[in-house]
Amino acid sequence: MRVFVFAAALLAATPGLTRSPDVAPVVAAERAFAADFPALGLAGSFQKWGRPDAILINGGQALTLEKVFEGAPLTRQPGEPLIEWHPTFAGIARSGEMGFTTGPAARDQEGYGHYFTVWVRQAVGQWRWVYDGGSNASPAGQPGPDTEPRLLPVSTVGTASPEAAMTEVREAEAALAMAAAVDQKAAHLSVLAPDGRLYVAPLPPAESPAAFAAALEGWPARFEFGPAEGGGASEAGDMAWTYGPAAWTRDGQSRRGHYMRLWQKRPEGWRLIMAQLIPAPITPPPPAGG
Repeated sequence: MRVFVFAAALLAATPGLTRSPDVAPVVAAERAFAADFPALGLAGSFQKWGRPDAILINGGQALTLEKVFEGAPLTRQPGEPLIEWHPTFAGIARSGEMGFTTGPAARDQEGYGHYFTVWVRQAVGQWRWVYDGGSNASPAGQPGPDTEPRLLPVSTVGTASPEAAMTEVREAEAALAMAAAVDQKAAHLSVLAPDGRLYVAPLPPAESPAAFAAALEGWPARFEFGPAEGGGASEAGDMAWTYGPAAWTRDGQSRRGHYMRLWQKRPEGWRLIMAQLIPAPITPPPPAGG
């Protein structure tokens, strides 16, 4: 009896063993981030809610938040567009300290795409984002800000450590890169989770295997994906995000940019929950004669 009581007390003291973590704090952090924008503007709200080492892919480069907004004012400036966004899809790691949200965004009430944010709970309990990126996928038809987001089921399996998880994810990405160099559509379909989300601009988000297949027709037939430049994994080793270089050809023109991916470990292996392609700006050709 004494052993039973001790075991019950241990389970009560370790909530992760008895129930799934709650994604509500991640969603609340995203909504508070968005609510700060009207007063703080882009620089102020991003710096308030992001870690200094958080990653933004801007102008074809992966830059830290600190670098992007160095010296920028912390309040919204006259004439600065009003950006509004809200989550329509969210999830959290088994360990409860990493999560994500994504959803539509509007500029001065004109929908223009989707955001994607990766969040990490800090040692003092505050949630701060470590990656923020966007896609020009159509926001048409998305649920409004008063609706609750679709939630990704929490993983039932994990890896021994974040480091071990990243090793496994790098192996999965190397296999994806090899396959995508031959047939990107087949490569992505082989690893996309059926309940994930795929952004292929300018289409709306794809959220089913049939929609994935149709959307992937909008990407070039082949990609060259380089190794991940950065990212991170949850303490439970069940969720990981990465970003890295991508190159492809469209309409006979060489293009480059970055991929961004969110992975979740499942009994059948690592599966893509979200994939983005972020093209670098096209550099205009030099004028004739120089």
